[in-house]
Amino acid sequence: MPGEARRLLQNLRRRRPPPSASGNPAPPMDGSERYCFNPVLKWNPRVEEYFAEAYGAEHFARISRALTRPSCYSCVRVNTLKSTSDAVIEKLHAIAEEAGLGGSTNDVNSQGTHTVVNSDELPRQDGASTKAKGDECPEEQSKEVLGWSLGDTLDPRKEGLPSRLISKCNIPGLDYVVFIRGSGPHDIDYGYALDKPPKEVMVSRKCAEAVLRGAQVYVPGALACSAHVEKGDVVAVSVGVEQPGPDGRWGVNMTRGTVLQGFQTDPLYNERNGMYIGQGIAMMSRAGIFRASEGVAVDMKNQVYRLPSFNDVLQGEIFLQNLPSIITAHALDPQKGERILDMCAAPGGKTTAIAIIMKDEGEIIAADRSHNKVLDIQKLAAELGLSCITTYKLDALKSVFKSHDLNATVTSISGDSFKSDATNQNSSTAESQVEKVQADDIAGISMIDVNNVNVKNEKSSEKIYASQADVRKSMRRMKNGPGRNQSKGDRVENSKGFLPHSFDRVLLDAPCSALGLRPRLFSGEETIESLRNHAKYQRRMFDQAVQLVRPGGVIVYSTCTINPGENEALVRYALDTYKFLSLAPQHPRVGGPGLVGSFEYSDGYIEEWLKPGEEELVQRFDPSAPLDTIGFFIAKFIVNEET
Repeated sequence: MPGEARRLLQNLRRRRPPPSASGNPAPPMDGSERYCFNPVLKWNPRVEEYFAEAYGAEHFARISRALTRPSCYSCVRVNTLKSTSDAVIEKLHAIAEEAGLGGSTNDVNSQGTHTVVNSDELPRQDGASTKAKGDECPEEQSKEVLGWSLGDTLDPRKEGLPSRLISKCNIPGLDYVVFIRGSGPHDIDYGYALDKPPKEVMVSRKCAEAVLRGAQVYVPGALACSAHVEKGDVVAVSVGVEQPGPDGRWGVNMTRGTVLQGFQTDPLYNERNGMYIGQGIAMMSRAGIFRASEGVAVDMKNQVYRLPSFNDVLQGEIFLQNLPSIITAHALDPQKGERILDMCAAPGGKTTAIAIIMKDEGEIIAADRSHNKVLDIQKLAAELGLSCITTYKLDALKSVFKSHDLNATVTSISGDSFKSDATNQNSSTAESQVEKVQADDIAGISMIDVNNVNVKNEKSSEKIYASQADVRKSMRRMKNGPGRNQSKGDRVENSKGFLPHSFDRVLLDAPCSALGLRPRLFSGEETIESLRNHAKYQRRMFDQAVQLVRPGGVIVYSTCTINPGENEALVRYALDTYKFLSLAPQHPRVGGPGLVGSFEYSDGYIEEWLKPGEEELVQRFDPSAPLDTIGFFIAKFIVNEET
């Protein structure tokens, strides 16, 4: 079993300290308020005012606090084409047993059974439900989904382990989703002494956010280090968060390799106050950390939040994915045999989720404008054993094929199989062949793969021939077998766009401000202007999506941000601009309602959100709600016949 698998869940062994009477974690064991984890997000003042108006000041303060911390569980999606949730749970039990955590899973029976709740009684992010539940508390509602309550305490008879470590999702239709519970926040004894501060490694903010999700500290993430750190030393790990500079820009005010002193004379002393994320073992000396280009710098042994790592664990059988993202694929409601477009598909999580729901039967076009990200989608599809996904490099803003390019496309199509007796072929057959080639070329398929097609150059009778090199490349691509690094021969096809009304369903998981992702330790770079620019960009992408769906088809729009300007305002724009669109109910429905109302900017522009009655037709996932997800938004539209 791989080394990473052996360490899976191992960091959950330690006992979580009991909360204080106030409900907050007990003070740090070393008695210092400095050596703790107590981050506070710094927002642009105008952005903070905007969000406080949208949510209410107290609610937004809760959201802001929740964003600084990871969810208390990891969510994995089982590849049902290769395995089952019961088999995966059994394998995870075995990994836990090897890591010495066998007693933690006793409350999940050997059959992996779970309680199924009625779909009309699912818990909601706002603490309400679609059916009256009397005095039931929100934590009990979250228990119906997670299999355990977020307020469950640890069982001291099991060495402080959670009473339920692994459980199935209780949402009907999502029993292939498995939750693995983490723990935290934990108080850590860093060995602080007044005249001898602990040895320390300071990491970048992005590195710290990964560590809070269960990762190790890798060399590129290390920014600074105490003097005389040697391999094997126990070190405290702190975070360097971006600070405002004199020119108004944000950045870390230090040079990589800076020596940390640990005393108040240290220029970075105040920046690290309350920003310690755990303790680990240095895997390199100080010199090695800043000379090496890769490798683990610190092996984290004692983290503030302990979540399992899934690196190289059950590869091909499971995929780590946030719950709202999985629900997005279900909201699309893909059917076998349909043609579906994922406009901004990278890294491929939702694309592969859709393919698995369709049982790998149909056609999924996954497009992204980044060459390397398209390769990542190919590799993930190959790893999961999916064959219905075709990938293209394409800017979402150019998704619709322009008709004036059609003639140029046709005249460029040829092959060395063209013969002089082509005129003897039936004219209707030739026309149908041309139409097929045109459609294939528009979809991005190489013309070299199309044989025996009769096309005359409209300007002359001269034939244009494909090179033998291109023919050989095409043949090699066809011979390549599936594999993690062999999908399409590591080659990305470019697309010129797609014909209007050529898809049954379109998913637009739009690039956004990502202000719902957690843990988040920095938010100062977003301004009112940048948030409004995100929204303008998304409208242009939505304009493309509308043209690509056939009448009667479906568009699902989603983001991972809490910004109503990128969520509810987009829905308002879509419904007001395209009268043939209508909001559709989503199943399953777990998120809370959308925001109703509007906001007036300082320049007089009024941003309209949802109207009364529309809020229940979208799903908004609140990071501060009991279900403890990332911030997320989903809207589903039906494309009706244009009038």
